[in-house]
Amino acid sequence: MSNANILVVDDEPEICTLIKEILEDEGYAVHLAENAEQARIEKTEFKPDLILLDIWMPDMDGITLLKEWNQSGHPLPPVIMMSGHGTVETAVEATRLGAYDYLEKPLSLAKLILTVKHALETNNLQRENVRLKQFSIRSVDIIGKSKAIRGLKEQLQRIAGHKTPVLIIGEAGTDKESIARYLHNHSPQAEGPFISVGVAALTASGSAVELFGKEAGGNAYPGYLEKAAGGTLFLKDISDMDLNTQAKLQSAMEKNSFTRTGSMHPVNLDIRLIAATRATLEEKIKEGSFRNDLYFQLNIVPIRVPPIREHFEDIPELLEYYVNFFVEQEGLSYKHFTTAAQNRLRHYSWPGNLRELKNLVQRLLILGDSETIDLQEVEITLGEQQDTESGENLYNFDIPLRQARERFEKAYLEHQLKQHQGSVSKIAKIVGMERTHLYRKLKSLNIDIKS
Repeated sequence: MSNANILVVDDEPEICTLIKEILEDEGYAVHLAENAEQARIEKTEFKPDLILLDIWMPDMDGITLLKEWNQSGHPLPPVIMMSGHGTVETAVEATRLGAYDYLEKPLSLAKLILTVKHALETNNLQRENVRLKQFSIRSVDIIGKSKAIRGLKEQLQRIAGHKTPVLIIGEAGTDKESIARYLHNHSPQAEGPFISVGVAALTASGSAVELFGKEAGGNAYPGYLEKAAGGTLFLKDISDMDLNTQAKLQSAMEKNSFTRTGSMHPVNLDIRLIAATRATLEEKIKEGSFRNDLYFQLNIVPIRVPPIREHFEDIPELLEYYVNFFVEQEGLSYKHFTTAAQNRLRHYSWPGNLRELKNLVQRLLILGDSETIDLQEVEITLGEQQDTESGENLYNFDIPLRQARERFEKAYLEHQLKQHQGSVSKIAKIVGMERTHLYRKLKSLNIDIKS
């Protein structure tokens, strides 16, 4: 990695010059900073792959600066500390704060070069391992051979190579994020990051800061747009974005640049933007809750994800895919759906789409006690997906998380009571709870133990 960027922070000009010359001879690009204030600026603008940081500086010591960078919550490149008057305690403190190594002055130039090389190689290997792990997790395929799915795949393959914004439209549970990941994995940006952001989870007052970043006290705090640089930013539930943030996003897309909150310096927009919605944005525009200009920016290439009921013939393949998924990812025992069970699921309406199907498969693999999943088990599970008191489907994705969790817990525990003839002690062992805690949970969910 001889073309790496290295930042040298030291208040002694002679040492800085010497290190710069040595490292440039090795093929590295080197920037210098003589104090903490300059180091902050250089770190933000230069984006070094490695930092050589002196401990003793006039405005702030290197240990304190390292701690500040660690607490910022942003990724930090390898840091090699340097000192001519250090102690064992100082070295231990630096290592505890994440420093890669500690070099004593006067520097051994041979050791300096070797340490820098090893630090960069180690960091590069760690990043590659993370990338490969993420790629393995995120390597997705679009399952199915139906006409609807073939058409979807063909559309995705046609647009994957472009950087044009994409709007994914689909019902709740259609796994729009997998569509976005598929586009990313088959794009020229596949080596870059894939950042997924739930717009609904952004704070109402701070959504612009979280997306565009901020500058304060001489420090830069990148937002999601910068974190996704060179890759893809996926915005889930775009219709939930407030109007002020919509205006800033539209401007950024139009100018291909943006400014952090509290800054006047433009930052290049180097991402592919993919947005998803289950709402009809045209109706949101009429209501005045979504900007018309942003809609046209996003809707250059719209992709509609079909609900399961429009490609029910793919159900057997989807069931097999998710069975294998849970066998590989969670170590569950393999089970096969009988033909009758598959046929029943082909004629089910799937209001929760793929998310519901995935949850159903997981549940049947956990609860089943034979090598096959038959029609009776499927009927029982489909019946238990209905809340017996309200008649509402458990897989209602328009309710608060707490309510959804309680609804599932109630159905799950009622099933366990039925399976084990009301034995709370047996259920406590199965679910991994103390019996007294389980009693309280049953009571809080209004489950009658005697029934």
